[in-house]
Amino acid sequence: MGKIHVLDEHIANQIAAGEVVERPASVVKELVENAIDAGSTRIDVAVEEGGLASIRVTDNGSGIDPEDCETAFYRHATSKIVEGRDLFRITSLGFRGEALPSIAAVSKVRLITSSTGDGQGRKIEIEGGHLRVNEETAATRGTDFLVRELFYNTPARLKYMKTIQTELGHISDYMYRLALSRPDIAFTLRHNGNTLLQTLGNGDVLQVIAAVYGTQAAKAMVAVQAENMDYTLSGYVSRPDFTRANRNGMSLIVNGRYIRNYGLFQAILRGYHTLLPINRFPLAVLQLTMHPSLVDVNVHPSKLEVRFSKEPELYSFVEEEIRGAHQQEVLIPRPAKQQIGKGDGGYIQEQLRFAPGQTSPSASPERDTREMDAPASPPSSGNASARVDRDAASLPSEPWGGGFAAGSAQGAATRPPQDGQAYRAGQGSSASSAQMRETAAASSYQSDYRKAPASAGSPNVAAVTREWLQSAAGPTPEIPAFPELSYIGQHHGTYIVAQNDSGLYLIDQHAAHERINYEFYYEKFGNPADASQELLLPITLEFTPAEAEKLKERLHWFEQAGVYLEFFGGQTFLVRSHPFWFPQGDEKELIEEMAEWVLSERNIDVAKLREKSSILCSCKASIKANQKLTEQEAMKLIERLAACRQPYTCPHGRPIIVSFSAYDLEKMFKRVM
Repeated sequence: MGKIHVLDEHIANQIAAGEVVERPASVVKELVENAIDAGSTRIDVAVEEGGLASIRVTDNGSGIDPEDCETAFYRHATSKIVEGRDLFRITSLGFRGEALPSIAAVSKVRLITSSTGDGQGRKIEIEGGHLRVNEETAATRGTDFLVRELFYNTPARLKYMKTIQTELGHISDYMYRLALSRPDIAFTLRHNGNTLLQTLGNGDVLQVIAAVYGTQAAKAMVAVQAENMDYTLSGYVSRPDFTRANRNGMSLIVNGRYIRNYGLFQAILRGYHTLLPINRFPLAVLQLTMHPSLVDVNVHPSKLEVRFSKEPELYSFVEEEIRGAHQQEVLIPRPAKQQIGKGDGGYIQEQLRFAPGQTSPSASPERDTREMDAPASPPSSGNASARVDRDAASLPSEPWGGGFAAGSAQGAATRPPQDGQAYRAGQGSSASSAQMRETAAASSYQSDYRKAPASAGSPNVAAVTREWLQSAAGPTPEIPAFPELSYIGQHHGTYIVAQNDSGLYLIDQHAAHERINYEFYYEKFGNPADASQELLLPITLEFTPAEAEKLKERLHWFEQAGVYLEFFGGQTFLVRSHPFWFPQGDEKELIEEMAEWVLSERNIDVAKLREKSSILCSCKASIKANQKLTEQEAMKLIERLAACRQPYTCPHGRPIIVSFSAYDLEKMFKRVM
């Protein structure tokens, strides 16, 4: 007698349940997706004890015809797939026909449904996969699906369920994603009688974001809307200050289906580029619409994973559109004040929040009558035009910070007398100084440059930098103007204090100079070999034997950065040449850090190397905290910051400038009640 036989239908359903029904959240997912496919505009979900006791999903959709009620619980019974070609044009959330029989095999199910509006419907009751009741009953149009005692007949599965709060967390998380994917449907989620989620179903995604993540999150969102030949992208991403410690705040919806895709997650993060702090992740709700033939949803039973036909094009599209959305925003944080408790003496806890603009709030609450004679905004300084003085003595024009003397007379005497000699090599200066930049060694470069006379017809730094940015990166979308500021002073040798008619601004001088240098070095690393210079005395570097062996295979990557590293023997390497614009005095340390990065990276490409090298150079070349600046130096720093493509965060994602509106200040001093 043969050993191979066909499994009993009941056993097969229990095995299938292990793939489809992993936990109570899986049941909620399958039932709610069926309700969405039925055209529902209102879906109510009620669970008890984390879904293990009961799960009830009620909708007002099209319902199930009486003759189909029992058939719906057969394996692979579906109304959404007819022929093989349908698998390549799936537009529904469910299509496998496995959900209902899998759920019914491991629980006690009651289905009441009606496809008409005459009050007549059908009731089905199934226990452990066995049909108990199939009869007519009174019912309103739609479906009422009740699942009780999940996994009651599979104790091994029940044993490994987590706590009630954990299971409820999974249910809540998926309901949030479904609500975000379909803002046109009114969702309600209740647990043990308590309402956890309620949306209006009016199609407003921001209202759903507010219901899920809170009003502060909704206020911190930036709209994304774009379309090309293959894809339509819409939704919201958070401003760089509103971040989370993990990726759980990123929701991707493809053709109405919530999915998880590592490549798209990375594309979102690349869209933020240098705007995010390390190990922080944004909040994002993005809807992607494409032809069904470009996406394969038939990859996994849970249908959370999909495959795209044109992945590189899709990732580039998402990355570019998110980056472009942030370029349209003025990303200057403002303090959101929160009282930290009674008896705190009036102290205020400040949390950075990005402001939608730089104007004061439109609301004009009544002032304290005792303060009616007080000015409504900080008075302007002697610089009435609120502009930095373009003819003032400038900061040192080279990108490194060596000339940022601590306000000494000697330091001021060595600075260029005009701002026309822009720090962009070969632009905004005389022809002789431009030629000198390209040919001189690093040591003579600084000395000669400081002595070179200014060109009378030189443009200002901001104009030169804008011209350089356009030539380096091509045409860019219109970027909101950086606020024009007048200098007030310096706080603790670290923060520049400035103002305009809108309020008070604090600028982190190190972060600001870091951004300026980063954009300079990023352009330079585009063609580093052109500026590479031979060293009279090579730099010696030593590594461990294991590192040396690995490094010998990766020397070609250093050449991409203009650094020519030569294996000398044993554990020793020699640096024969490097670009002359490397930060003076930090060349060895910089190349060592580049080597550490090259050794640690598993996958290296030119773009990553250029990015990392630019960040390393910019950090070392920048002025530091607790370094005094003269007024002319501070004003020049502000001017150059205003000329940057992205003047709001440093390359590490930290904010550069923070604003306090006139209204914020008045509230702090109780001038506005």
